[in-house]
Amino acid sequence: QVQLVESGGGLVQPGGSLRLSCAASGLNLEYIVIGWFRQAPGKEREGVSCIAMHDAGDGSPYHADSVKGRFTISRDNAKNTVDLQMNSLKPEDTAVYYCAAHARGSVWYVCAQGVKYGIDYWGEGTLVNVSS
Repeated sequence: QVQLVESGGGLVQPGGSLRLSCAASGLNLEYIVIGWFRQAPGKEREGVSCIAMHDAGDGSPYHADSVKGRFTISRDNAKNTVDLQMNSLKPEDTAVYYCAAHARGSVWYVCAQGVKYGIDYWGEGTLVNVSS
Protein backbone atom coordinates (compact mmCIF):
# COMPACT_ATOMS: atom_id res chain seq x y z
CA GLN A 1 0.00 0.00 0.00
CA VAL A 2 1.42 3.34 -1.09
CA GLN A 3 1.55 6.05 1.53
CA LEU A 4 2.79 9.61 1.31
CA VAL A 5 2.74 11.34 4.68
CA GLU A 6 3.40 15.06 4.94
CA SER A 7 4.58 16.92 8.02
CA GLY A 8 5.91 20.35 8.94
CA GLY A 9 3.11 22.72 8.04
CA GLY A 10 1.92 25.50 10.30
CA LEU A 11 1.58 29.22 10.85
CA VAL A 12 4.54 31.45 10.04
CA GLN A 13 5.03 35.19 9.69
CA PRO A 14 5.93 36.74 6.34
CA GLY A 15 9.64 36.44 5.74
CA GLY A 16 9.88 33.33 7.88
CA SER A 17 10.81 29.76 7.04
CA LEU A 18 9.24 26.33 7.22
CA ARG A 19 10.46 22.89 6.28
CA LEU A 20 8.01 20.32 4.95
CA SER A 21 8.81 16.63 4.88
CA CYS A 22 7.22 13.81 2.89
CA ALA A 23 7.75 10.20 3.95
CA ALA A 24 7.06 7.68 1.18
CA SER A 25 6.36 4.00 1.68
CA GLY A 26 5.09 1.13 -0.43
CA LEU A 27 6.83 2.46 -3.55
CA ASN A 28 9.74 1.31 -5.65
CA LEU A 29 11.47 4.66 -5.80
CA GLU A 30 13.82 3.74 -8.62
CA TYR A 31 11.79 5.47 -11.33
CA ILE A 32 9.69 7.79 -9.22
CA VAL A 33 9.43 11.56 -9.29
CA ILE A 34 8.22 13.06 -6.03
CA GLY A 35 6.99 16.60 -5.81
CA TRP A 36 5.26 19.21 -3.75
CA PHE A 37 2.06 20.78 -5.01
CA ARG A 38 -0.13 23.40 -3.41
CA GLN A 39 -3.68 24.60 -3.56
CA ALA A 40 -4.71 27.98 -2.24
CA PRO A 41 -8.36 28.80 -1.46
CA GLY A 42 -10.28 29.39 -4.67
CA LYS A 43 -7.33 28.46 -6.87
CA GLU A 44 -6.29 25.42 -8.86
CA ARG A 45 -3.69 23.01 -7.55
CA GLU A 46 -0.23 23.77 -8.91
CA GLY A 47 3.17 22.14 -8.96
CA VAL A 48 5.74 23.84 -6.74
CA SER A 49 8.88 21.71 -6.72
CA CYS A 50 9.73 18.23 -7.96
CA ILE A 51 12.72 15.93 -7.77
CA ALA A 52 13.60 12.57 -9.27
CA MET A 53 14.39 9.81 -6.80
CA HIS A 54 16.83 8.25 -9.28
CA ASP A 55 20.07 9.51 -10.77
CA ALA A 56 19.18 9.27 -14.47
CA GLY A 57 19.39 12.50 -16.43
CA ASP A 58 21.04 15.61 -15.05
CA GLY A 59 19.38 15.27 -11.69
CA SER A 60 18.20 18.86 -11.56
CA PRO A 61 15.03 19.46 -9.58
CA TYR A 62 12.20 21.65 -10.84
CA HIS A 63 10.98 24.76 -9.07
CA ALA A 64 8.08 26.89 -10.23
CA ASP A 65 9.03 30.46 -11.10
CA SER A 66 7.04 31.77 -8.15
CA VAL A 67 9.30 29.97 -5.66
CA LYS A 68 12.70 29.96 -7.36
CA GLY A 69 15.41 31.27 -5.08
CA ARG A 70 13.19 30.80 -2.00
CA PHE A 71 12.28 27.09 -1.94
CA THR A 72 14.65 24.13 -2.13
CA ILE A 73 13.63 20.52 -2.60
CA SER A 74 15.89 17.70 -1.47
CA ARG A 75 15.73 13.94 -1.17
CA ASP A 76 17.06 11.26 1.17
CA ASN A 77 16.87 7.90 -0.59
CA ALA A 78 17.99 6.02 2.52
CA LYS A 79 15.01 7.36 4.47
CA ASN A 80 12.60 7.55 1.51
CA THR A 81 11.89 11.18 2.30
CA VAL A 82 11.63 14.39 0.29
CA ASP A 83 11.89 17.73 2.05
CA LEU A 84 10.86 21.21 0.94
CA GLN A 85 12.75 24.04 2.61
CA MET A 86 10.72 27.22 2.27
CA ASN A 87 12.41 30.53 3.02
CA SER A 88 11.29 34.15 2.67
CA LEU A 89 7.69 33.06 2.83
CA LYS A 90 5.01 35.40 1.52
CA PRO A 91 1.28 35.57 2.26
CA GLU A 92 0.64 34.31 -1.27
CA ASP A 93 2.42 31.07 -0.33
CA THR A 94 -0.50 30.25 1.96
CA ALA A 95 -2.03 26.98 0.77
CA VAL A 96 -2.49 23.31 1.51
CA TYR A 97 0.73 21.63 0.40
CA TYR A 98 0.51 18.11 -0.99
CA CYS A 99 3.22 15.55 -1.54
CA ALA A 100 2.76 13.53 -4.72
CA ALA A 101 4.54 10.70 -6.49
CA HIS A 102 4.47 9.74 -10.15
CA ALA A 103 6.07 6.77 -11.84
CA ARG A 104 6.77 8.24 -15.28
CA GLY A 105 7.99 11.45 -16.82
CA SER A 106 10.53 14.14 -16.13
CA VAL A 107 10.49 16.43 -13.12
CA TRP A 108 9.24 19.20 -15.42
CA TYR A 109 6.39 17.05 -16.74
CA VAL A 110 5.27 15.94 -13.29
CA CYS A 111 5.35 19.43 -11.80
CA ALA A 112 4.14 21.52 -14.75
CA GLN A 113 1.72 19.06 -16.35
CA GLY A 114 0.93 16.49 -13.70
CA VAL A 115 -2.18 18.12 -12.28
CA LYS A 116 -3.66 18.31 -15.79
CA TYR A 117 -2.77 14.80 -16.95
CA GLY A 118 -2.87 12.88 -13.69
CA ILE A 119 -0.57 12.02 -10.79
CA ASP A 120 -0.30 8.46 -9.53
CA TYR A 121 -0.32 9.08 -5.77
CA TRP A 122 -1.18 11.95 -3.45
CA GLY A 123 -0.70 12.62 0.23
CA GLU A 124 -3.41 14.14 2.35
CA GLY A 125 -1.84 17.58 2.56
CA THR A 126 -0.54 19.94 5.21
CA LEU A 127 -1.60 23.54 5.70
CA VAL A 128 0.93 26.36 5.43
CA ASN A 129 -0.42 29.70 6.62
CA VAL A 130 1.78 32.76 6.10
CA SER A 131 0.28 35.58 8.09
CA SER A 132 1.22 38.31 10.52
